[in-house]
Amino acid sequence: MIIYGVAILAFCYVTGQLIGELLGRLIGIDANVGGVGFAMLLLIFLNDWFTRKGYTHKLTDRGIEFWSQMYIPIVVAMSAIQNVKVAVSSGFMALFAGIIPALICLSLIPALAKFSKSQPNDQHGHYKPVS
Repeated sequence: MIIYGVAILAFCYVTGQLIGELLGRLIGIDANVGGVGFAMLLLIFLNDWFTRKGYTHKLTDRGIEFWSQMYIPIVVAMSAIQNVKVAVSSGFMALFAGIIPALICLSLIPALAKFSKSQPNDQHGHYKPVS
């Protein structure tokens, strides 16, 4: 059912927030550090794992897919309420906690692209443009 997709999203969100709060306390910042990002990654991994194991029903997959698509606007809205001035004034650790993961993610894009399962669209191995 679609409600299971919402339940999985809620589980991922709460778990991600807890991890973000714990990480913030571990590095000495009185803020959530990457909780929404951890939640998004957990949702991606759980969705993939449930799909590979065959645990989800088609309607559950649709619920997860719907909320996965809604997640980016939610992340943008939640990021807009973050107190950037307090984070920056907390020191360089707060800046590194944001910049370093972003750089790591950017550097992993070529490696992740190699694992893509894209297939050529014709018998000569060329991709056809989408019209």
